[in-house]
Amino acid sequence: MVDMESHYHPPSPLEDSVLGSPLCADDDFMGGMEELQNISQSIDEDALSSFDVPEYQSSSNGSGSEGSTVLDALTPASSPSSGVYGVAAGQEEFSSSTSSLNLECRVCADRASGYHYGVHACEGCKGFFRRTIRLKLEYDKCERRCKIQKKNRNKCQYCRFQKCLSVGMSHNAIRFGRMPQSEKLKLKAEMVTGDREVEDPQLADQKTLARQIYEAYLKNFNMNKAKARTILTGKTSNPPFVIHDMETLQLAEQTLVAKMVGTAGMLKDREAEVRIFHCCQCTSVETVTELTEFAKSVPGFSSLDLNDQVTLLKYGVYEALFAMLASCMNKDGLLVAYGSGFITREFLKSLRRPFSDMMEPKFQFAMKFNALELDDSDLALFVAAIICCGDRPGLVNVSHIERMQESIVQVLQLHLLANHPDDTFLFPKLLQKLADLRQLVTEHAQLIQEIKKTEDTSLHPLLQEIYRDMY
Repeated sequence: MVDMESHYHPPSPLEDSVLGSPLCADDDFMGGMEELQNISQSIDEDALSSFDVPEYQSSSNGSGSEGSTVLDALTPASSPSSGVYGVAAGQEEFSSSTSSLNLECRVCADRASGYHYGVHACEGCKGFFRRTIRLKLEYDKCERRCKIQKKNRNKCQYCRFQKCLSVGMSHNAIRFGRMPQSEKLKLKAEMVTGDREVEDPQLADQKTLARQIYEAYLKNFNMNKAKARTILTGKTSNPPFVIHDMETLQLAEQTLVAKMVGTAGMLKDREAEVRIFHCCQCTSVETVTELTEFAKSVPGFSSLDLNDQVTLLKYGVYEALFAMLASCMNKDGLLVAYGSGFITREFLKSLRRPFSDMMEPKFQFAMKFNALELDDSDLALFVAAIICCGDRPGLVNVSHIERMQESIVQVLQLHLLANHPDDTFLFPKLLQKLADLRQLVTEHAQLIQEIKKTEDTSLHPLLQEIYRDMY
């Protein structure tokens, strides 16, 4: 990430950005970073193996981790949070019977026996509709618009038949018995994401989990996709300042940075690449802090072993960070400075190596990721799934984390079906992006190590602890 800003907020339609401040952390923030646990195992690059859903099932691994004192930015909450994080010990089979959904007949509200004539209906209404159609029965017209219920459904045949038609029953949809898989998934998704009352306790828990994660996302991240897209599409009264060469970079540093970064003077004589690299680091530090607070708000996370909380953050924050960074990118460049600046892709590519190699892979990932057209409610669940990943090395309570992960992934799948009903393959596409993110982070970490060895620049202590022994 590239940024040109600090905790000072310039006049802008936005208060903050996921591409936050280049201002390094204060002493309190830095106080305990050297005590962060040292994890020696490396990350598994097969992202799909960790997401234990029926279509993409694989085993996870985990081993014990030594205790440590965890402070400041990666300090996990020490007290359990309230809320629902797990809806079942294992993944529910989506091919379960219709009765597991507690469905009502769309006509009379009796218990539905299956999917009949295009809707969920009971045996009584299925038979009534079939007889009416086959025998071409005509009923005496009723103007009272009778309410059709289980107890009175036989009293007014005219209104009952009209109700059958109004809910969508049709002789052209002659399909009986078991509900089609796609219909069941969409129905469950609507129950989780919609406003209708949910009688099934499991679906109610899933709906609660989805809402809590989305609320935590909106609360803890200063920039979200909706805000970023408003700026990138020119729908704001204050367009961002465009940084496209060394001259505009210097001007941006004077107008967007100099007023806001108290330590800017120490870098003013350094080359542009080093100054930009410094801003990248400080942006990352701010985003890691936001991700940590978001993780604490995910139901169940704060009740985990403290070492497990740190391990999940250590291995998950950069994957989550790059997923969210895509929201602030288009094919031409990247929003910086809380949305008040825009640095062009070509300018970043024009920097000398190895700095020129830093952002281009993120642009390439972002273009493909943005093509999925996710919104903030999708991203909230996706980021939570990244963080609560049961295959991170060194985890103590693997089974507990896997149950959290399964719950989040199941809600994510149902949410995508409801939010993107025309893209039935969005869920597997998104799982593939997990593997892409792991590869992206691996390559980024290798580049950072190269810069540390060959360039006269330092790495922020928080980021050093995240990268230590990871790759």
